[in-house]
Amino acid sequence: MQCFVRSRYFRALNYKILLFLLFVFALQTSAQTSSIVESGKFRLHKFQQEIGEETYEITQTGDSLLVKSNFKFTDRGSPVPLTATLKTNINLTPESFEIKGNTARGSTIDTSIQINGKSASIREGKETRNANVPAKFFTIAGYAPTVLQQMLMRYLAKNKIKSALETLPSGAVTVEKRGTDQIKIGDKTVALERFIVSGLIWGRESIWLDGQNNLVALVGVDAEFDHFEAIRDGYEAALATFVEKAAADGMASLAEISQKLSPTQKGALVITNANLVDGKNQEPLKDAVIVIENGRITALGSRSAVKIPKGAKMFDAQGKYVVPGLFDMHAHFEQVEWGPVYLAAGVTTVRDVGNEFEFMTSVRDAIREGRGLGPRMLLAGIIDGDHPTALGVIRGKTPEEARAAVNRYYNAGFNQIKIYSSITPEILKIICDEAHRLGLTVTGHVPRGMTAIQAVEAGMDQINHVQYLMAPFAPKGFKPQFGVPLKIDFNSDEVKNSIKFFKEHNTVFDPTLVVFEMLFHPADVPFASFEPGAAKLPRELYAPINNTGLAAKDAAYGLETLELFSNITRELHKNGLTIVAGTDQVVPGHSLRRELELYVKAGFTPLEALQAATIVPARVMKMDKDLGTLEEGKIADLILVDGNPLENISNLRNTKYVVTGGRMFDCAALWQSVGFKP
Repeated sequence: MQCFVRSRYFRALNYKILLFLLFVFALQTSAQTSSIVESGKFRLHKFQQEIGEETYEITQTGDSLLVKSNFKFTDRGSPVPLTATLKTNINLTPESFEIKGNTARGSTIDTSIQINGKSASIREGKETRNANVPAKFFTIAGYAPTVLQQMLMRYLAKNKIKSALETLPSGAVTVEKRGTDQIKIGDKTVALERFIVSGLIWGRESIWLDGQNNLVALVGVDAEFDHFEAIRDGYEAALATFVEKAAADGMASLAEISQKLSPTQKGALVITNANLVDGKNQEPLKDAVIVIENGRITALGSRSAVKIPKGAKMFDAQGKYVVPGLFDMHAHFEQVEWGPVYLAAGVTTVRDVGNEFEFMTSVRDAIREGRGLGPRMLLAGIIDGDHPTALGVIRGKTPEEARAAVNRYYNAGFNQIKIYSSITPEILKIICDEAHRLGLTVTGHVPRGMTAIQAVEAGMDQINHVQYLMAPFAPKGFKPQFGVPLKIDFNSDEVKNSIKFFKEHNTVFDPTLVVFEMLFHPADVPFASFEPGAAKLPRELYAPINNTGLAAKDAAYGLETLELFSNITRELHKNGLTIVAGTDQVVPGHSLRRELELYVKAGFTPLEALQAATIVPARVMKMDKDLGTLEEGKIADLILVDGNPLENISNLRNTKYVVTGGRMFDCAALWQSVGFKP
């Protein structure tokens, strides 16, 4: 009997133990079950055109969060896919991170990070290294995916971090709260906090968060430094508002820097002991004096001939060469940081040939009204057609749409219309006719399926990029072959007839030789060996700009193509056609100097090269009464240079001071204000 009782007792005990173990197991299993705590979608835009989307999901497993993002857009026909996974603890401190794919058409990324206590194993491509983990840090690699920036902002808030934060695999991020915006979405108004984020790209991004620390909008640039916007699903109606506010806020931030670099002051500024290069004469005027009052030159000449106003601020040039401020006639002012960069390089006027409407009007007006920092802005409003590779949101698909676009730009005070590649021949003529009726000129690309001759016949006044001269200069019957450079006989009828045609139509060209030099130089020849500015870049710009060029198998083709473009430019110049200097970006600021060096290499004298960036564009834009040369009564846009640029055009690389808007800036300080080495 006792054995039976004891047996039943143990069976009951074992049953209880089994139930307890099952309960514990259930608890453990429950603790490891993943649950989705958040998901969302961002609509991705380039130049305000929707090009893709990012979806994300955040799951929680125990005390860990797992963030997964699927980010993809298509840019002018090229897919740009990117995936990322971030694992953090409950306090949002990263435990592991992986990102793989493309961040732009030509930029790839393949990085993983594993945190092991105070050490991190970092793999970038095939290279692996170990790094010490800071007490406070975050894992992030650039502007995308958007959700990682959201998690970064949440990490900063949760850990009450207000100073710069170190990031892995490299760099540091700073965040500045700029204010609260009331954003109208449909019939309701939402209060969003606006921040400036620095360190993920070159320069600033603007982001907006709602009251729950959800990222609502991001306005910045992508990995090829084109305008990029990510808007949370449901907020797309406010896209233009976000773009406009980002531009205005960026300019306001730079205006604060401007006041520190060159405080506004009253009275005249007098530059003495200068060598005056007025932009007209071959020989500089030695021991010259320049008097500047209210932003204009009121007197200049030899020391004995100029009366100096009482109370003037004196500046001893110490023998530096005073030169007219430069024009860059092919700019894409993608970020407010281009403002200090252009001025640091001696560029006091730029023509932007294709940008976001709200961004550029805000930037132009801020600079014009003294609320920003940058060169004078001339705007060419871009119009494109209907094609998978079309750019921007202002289109000319029908006659009515084309005329409306031209009038929109005209009413906003734009200087020109910029044609992009998908415009049809019929629409091109309508755009040109409407622009000319309103007193605007037309510049841009030769549309797909047309030649430069046909584009000018349709009404285009100016042509961007030298490659569009290949077709009219080519021998009859020539059929392009990839990798086979075109051979041009510059004494042929095709060349002579084309030159004659362009002269009769007063066609203006900006060759942008620097773009092709970056693309077609041999990759094994360091970019900085012929463009010294490439060695002075901020960290975020260094790799994408220096890792350019053609592989060895294509190097000969590239060099022959560069020589061809130089020879075409030489032929245009030799025959008296109008050439204005432009860069299409490349190395911010520095590339205008390189463009002029390439003009001298193509046969220009140093004075002629200088004039391609001063008086010639001033005449083309009908601004020569105020700009382009240094003369009494003209606007005081000028630069102070070590070394005579009329002897060696490369001396423009030694620009030390720039004067614009009646204020003098130290170029070294301007470079440093946006992360460049002076």
